[in-house]
Amino acid sequence: MDAFTAGLLQRIKATETDLTRAREMGDDFLADVEQEELDDLRRLAAEHGVEVGAASF
Repeated sequence: MDAFTAGLLQRIKATETDLTRAREMGDDFLADVEQEELDDLRRLAAEHGVEVGAASF
């Protein structure tokens, strides 16, 4: 796995964790921000052929 793929997958995992935390705290604004970030990261992964796996959300 190259550095781009590894970094992208790491950012996706971290963002999923942050999204879960925001939802658990009831912070709707932060959850929206994290969801947008996650959507952007998944789009980037798809554009570069990076397999992300099943969507968590």
